[in-house]
Amino acid sequence: MSAASVSEALAYLHTAPLTSGSRVRLITPSGPGSEEGRDRALAILRGWGLEVVPGAHLNEQDWRRYLAGPDRDRGADLVEAWTDPDTDAVVALRGGYGAMRLLDALDWEALRGARLRRDGRPKLLVGSSDITALHQAFRVHLGVPTLFTPMPGTAPFRSETVQADVHRWFFEPWAGRSLRGPVARTLVPGTATGVLEGGNLSLVAASIGAGEHRHPRGIALLEDVGEDLYRLDNLLIQLWRSGWFTQAQAVALGSWEGCGDPDGAPGEIRRLLQEYLEPLGIPVAWELGFGHDPEALSVPLGVPARLTASPGVPPTLTVLDEELV
Repeated sequence: MSAASVSEALAYLHTAPLTSGSRVRLITPSGPGSEEGRDRALAILRGWGLEVVPGAHLNEQDWRRYLAGPDRDRGADLVEAWTDPDTDAVVALRGGYGAMRLLDALDWEALRGARLRRDGRPKLLVGSSDITALHQAFRVHLGVPTLFTPMPGTAPFRSETVQADVHRWFFEPWAGRSLRGPVARTLVPGTATGVLEGGNLSLVAASIGAGEHRHPRGIALLEDVGEDLYRLDNLLIQLWRSGWFTQAQAVALGSWEGCGDPDGAPGEIRRLLQEYLEPLGIPVAWELGFGHDPEALSVPLGVPARLTASPGVPPTLTVLDEELV
């Protein structure tokens, strides 16, 4: 990583990403949002004092009803939002499916040239779930930190707890902030430091073989939603066989909302993940709170952090205040 990239990765550790009046571009790079979700998102973000500019195609829907308009329109909104010199952050209204379809047609040289805001710090990409595809690509092609967070057009954003947590990640520095979900537990004890990487398991597995796929060398994050046990097994074996876990220093797991058989044995998801992760011999934390949980926490990507997982004590993931040596 270049010196410039290192500096950009640390940009939000001691200075808040946004302030009142910051310009946020709201787009739908994946699935279509509802009119209610859009209006709610605009009201909340503008209520925080942000200047919110909706994408030109924010309300479109493709003939494939799972896409928020044709690839060219969704991609155009993303490029216009990111290359606007006055943009401070680009926020996905929701996830769904479709972000990975955009990657091959994007002009990454132009996007990289526009990665800095007027204050010299990198612009911020915000979203989760399917937006994992963009988080991966922005890390590889642009070298900027991003924020994996509940999106304002989705159900979790109705929660005052979620709104308050996202507000803090927007308007407060990141260094020293910790994540610990209410049911977090240690699966494999230990302490590890490293850059935070990963996201939604389905999207990480789908990127195997593509230019954006990288094996994490720091703390690997994984979560998913609505997947049967055998589907999770298949996704994990894909990552295992590709060598995705081989260089990771630790694994931090988020929520698994709606996964597994509701009538199955309790803890079957945790047991499956333990089967794959315990043999790695690195610290593993369960249910740190990020992902698709109704009260999901946010977590930054591309920044240094420490995972502390002690026996019998809920694990904690803490953003560090300096570059890792």
